[in-house]
Amino acid sequence: MNAAVRAVVRSALFRGLEVYGVQRGYQGLLNEDLRQMDLRSVGDIIQRGGTILQTARCKEFLTPEGQQRGADVLRKHGIDGLVVIGGDGSYQGANKLSKLGIKTMGLPGTIDNDIPFTDFTIGFDTATSIVVDAINKLRDTMTSHERSSVVEVMGRHCGDIALYAGLASGAESILVPEVPFDIREISQRMRENFQNGKRHSIVIVAEGVCGGEEIARQITEHSGIEPRVTVLGHIQRGGSPTHNDRILASRLGDFAVERLEAGDSAKACGLVKGQLVTTDIDTVVSTKKAFNMDLYNLAIRLAQ
Repeated sequence: MNAAVRAVVRSALFRGLEVYGVQRGYQGLLNEDLRQMDLRSVGDIIQRGGTILQTARCKEFLTPEGQQRGADVLRKHGIDGLVVIGGDGSYQGANKLSKLGIKTMGLPGTIDNDIPFTDFTIGFDTATSIVVDAINKLRDTMTSHERSSVVEVMGRHCGDIALYAGLASGAESILVPEVPFDIREISQRMRENFQNGKRHSIVIVAEGVCGGEEIARQITEHSGIEPRVTVLGHIQRGGSPTHNDRILASRLGDFAVERLEAGDSAKACGLVKGQLVTTDIDTVVSTKKAFNMDLYNLAIRLAQ
C-alpha cells in the first residue's frame, strides 16, 4: 500500500493539487485525523511493507450516521476527492460516501486477490512470493526427512494465494474454498507417491477450507501418514513488496488521481490484460470474483 500512497501523493502534487492523508482509515476520518502530505511525506517508503497511514476497523462507519459524519468531515476540510485503498470493506465505505456526494476512487489493496474487475490486487504478488519462499524451505526439510507437509495460507473466501503459490512451488495438492475435494483421494495419492519412491509431499490449503491441523488429522486417519503442519499466518502480510506490486501500485495510484481530476467518481481502478480500467464501484462490491479453473486444472495436471 505504501507504493500506492506514494503514487497518489506525488501524482496529485505534480498536477498542482493539495493532498491530505487520512490516518487509520475510516476511524481516522471520523476522528478528523488528517495531515497534509508533501513530497517528503512519501519519501523512502516504496520499498516498505504495510502502510504509513496505518489502518483500523471502524464499526461506526458501518452505520448511516457514521457515513454521513465522514462525508461532513471531508467537506469541512475542503477535500474534493477521496482515494480509498483496500478490500471489500473499504470499497463498501467508498461506495456509501459516493452516494453522499463525495467523489471517490477505489484501489484494490488486499493480499487475497479477491476484488473483481482487476487481474491482480496490490499485495497479492508479494504475499504469494512469501508463501513460495516458505514452501521452498519446507521442501528441503521434507525431502531430507522423507515427510509430508501441510501448509495453511490466508484466503477465507478466495483461494488465489493457495492456487498461485501451489502451482509455482509444485505442491502435490491445492485445497481452496472454490473447489470441492475428496480427502480420501488426496490421502491415497500421497500414500501411492511415497510407495512409488517420492521422498516428500506438500499440501497447500487456504484457511477458508479449514485449518491445516484438521487436514493433517484427516490425512493421517485415511493414510497413516502424519504430515507436519505449518501455518504461515500474518507473515504473508509483511515484507518488502515485490517489483510487480510496486509497479502495479504506482500505476493504479497515478491512474486514480487522473480519473478523479477528470471528474470520475464512484469507480474502482483495476488492471485487466495489462490495461488500466475503471469499473462502477457498485458493480464491484456486488460481484464475486471468478476463480481461475484453467490454472487450477493446470496445477492438477502437473502435480504427478
